Amino acid sequence: MDFVIDSPSPVLAIVSIPLLIVKSPMHLVVDLVLVGSFLLFMTAFAGVGLASMLVKEDTTDDYLVAGRGMHPALAALSAVSTWNSGYMFIGFIGFTFTMGYSIVWIAIGSMIGQILAWLWLYKFIQQSANDRGLRSLSSLVSDATGSPEAKLAAMLSILFLSVYAAAQLTSGGKALYVMLGWSEVVGILIGFILVVAYCYAGGIRASIWTDAAQSSVMIVGSSLLCWVAMGEVGGFGGLHSGLEEQNANLTSIVPADLGFGLTLWAFAFFLGGLSVAGQPQVVSRVMTLGTDKDRKSAMLWFFAWQTPFLLIMVIIGLASRVVFSGADFDPELGLPMLAMETLGPFWVGLILASIFAATMSTADSQVLACTAAFTDDVMPEISQDHKKTKTVTLAVASFATAISIFGLYVPGGDSVFSLVVLAVYGLGSIFVPILIIRWAEYEPDTTHTMAMMIAALTGVIAWRLLGLNNEVFESIPGMGAAFITHLVMNRIRSPEISPLGRYDWPDDRKTRAIAAALIIPFGAVEATYAISGPDVADSVSGPSGDWIVEANFGSEQLADGFEYVNDGETISINMHTDSIEDAKDINIVGVRATLTYSEDETSNGIGCNVPGASNSDPDTITSTMVHNEKNMTESGQNSDGPPSSHSVEVEWYDSSMIGNVSNVSRSQITMGLDSGGIGLGAYALDISVTTGTGGAIGCTHTDDGEDVEYLVELITLEYSIEPA
Repeated sequence: MDFVIDSPSPVLAIVSIPLLIVKSPMHLVVDLVLVGSFLLFMTAFAGVGLASMLVKEDTTDDYLVAGRGMHPALAALSAVSTWNSGYMFIGFIGFTFTMGYSIVWIAIGSMIGQILAWLWLYKFIQQSANDRGLRSLSSLVSDATGSPEAKLAAMLSILFLSVYAAAQLTSGGKALYVMLGWSEVVGILIGFILVVAYCYAGGIRASIWTDAAQSSVMIVGSSLLCWVAMGEVGGFGGLHSGLEEQNANLTSIVPADLGFGLTLWAFAFFLGGLSVAGQPQVVSRVMTLGTDKDRKSAMLWFFAWQTPFLLIMVIIGLASRVVFSGADFDPELGLPMLAMETLGPFWVGLILASIFAATMSTADSQVLACTAAFTDDVMPEISQDHKKTKTVTLAVASFATAISIFGLYVPGGDSVFSLVVLAVYGLGSIFVPILIIRWAEYEPDTTHTMAMMIAALTGVIAWRLLGLNNEVFESIPGMGAAFITHLVMNRIRSPEISPLGRYDWPDDRKTRAIAAALIIPFGAVEATYAISGPDVADSVSGPSGDWIVEANFGSEQLADGFEYVNDGETISINMHTDSIEDAKDINIVGVRATLTYSEDETSNGIGCNVPGASNSDPDTITSTMVHNEKNMTESGQNSDGPPSSHSVEVEWYDSSMIGNVSNVSRSQITMGLDSGGIGLGAYALDISVTTGTGGAIGCTHTDDGEDVEYLVELITLEYSIEPA
């Protein structure tokens, strides 16, 4: 048992739990195998990265673009790992968990956008970068590095990429917390150390080499988990019926109640895929390729790995929704919890290493992309100073780490999916419109370019602040604002030039024809959706009815013991469900701590013979029981008589779903009574004592504290549901 004296917060006591908890020999062996497997794969990844030092050159060009001689397969596998990152393992899984079958829109839309980016924009980027010797995406927004527009693009890149890197560090922290019980802060700091080590060791070459190795492990680990998970839910038939039982809309290909309609909602995902061309950390991989032939080869490698990986992640996300049905379950923990639930410790270690390595691979790529933007465009005078370049790397990594830790204490700030969407669509909105018009050979000046970037930034931030991103992702307002600004600037400042560059702007007749060709089919789609699309009110799975729900509560002892607590002191007793065999198979719906204590106050002096002078004053014993964000505090007092006691209890089930239940579905009852693994993990019991001393003239009382006995039990629930 681990004790923390005078803990300032029960929550902090929880998140600081080490693995050194008293466990059974079997659980200790399981933990050792898991940690050993994790360290084995992480060491292998680190070894691959360090091996790159054997061929690196101590130049800034090699540090940032690997001398433009990277093999296409390595660059492509690195792009897969960098693009997917912890977002795919954590954020995308969470979104799939929430959306169900309608996730297909983001999968297909994003894939189409990525294909166009590789075929079209990446060709322009790769050729321009090679011809001009550029190392950063921000340099492509103008004809000269270090120009005002390039500086602005670089600063915006650093801002959004720091948020993006923070999301990766948060992903790694969440994975370590779920699988090893370590604090999220500890996981974030470990990630920071590894990112800096990768970057310092071999720059982008080390990043690409480790990314390629991690991509291989990612696909193997996720394939294994997908196979086991499908067996767990009963194949595709069981998957479908399990989703339908929870929520009928989960099995609908079309989502319910879209505030801006289906067309804009789906189109945003396409633009999100196209936004891959606006991601400096991915574009940097393209810049390491020497020829257009290398780009084409890398494209084939990319989609050969990306396509099955995306499909596997969709299946895992859906399966996790079936396995973890609790209403309070964090969707972004679906994959690591599923791995813990279904795989042996060695393979859990592999999955954990895959998640953590994926986050680090993306984070180090983003840090290096920020470094390139800063050294090439913000302060081009240090662009060839290798030592100062590495100092910039350290500063950027520190900034991202600070954002990640700060986000843990801000509501919604630790949502990996939300942070990634903001960063991806923000960067895409800033860069993609400018890249498109420059590809069309339109050459905007400084004012024109900066106006487009500011408009895109304003659109993205305003959309997020208004909360409209819950209806349509930020790519629509961001890119829309940029293109509208381009058309307005062109009309005002250079109407003699086509806004499409080398392509002619269509005349009024063609414009009307194009508009009609777009409006008519999309209008028909929206009309059909409005009339026959699913309604959120119909999301309850199955028919509502009347049910008899019988509940059987039980308990599992988590910890017990005696502690002497001094007056004014607080001790924290930390526990973990790993100490209970097969805890994952128990429906834990609460926790109860019972504290027992007697009075040990002493009196001394001749005046104690006076009636009542020797009577003791009661002491106050206060206990706080905490699990995750759930906590409860109770107090009690002792006396001179028999031992006194009090209990403190925390529960997380819906008691209204027990007994005779009417007008609800079976799945609603299940969601109210099944904890979905919420009860697993760390617990903390805080005990404090405030003594009271009696006494009178000539009668001295002494009471320095109390001996407190505690018993901590998990509240378990088994239930049955029968039609009334």
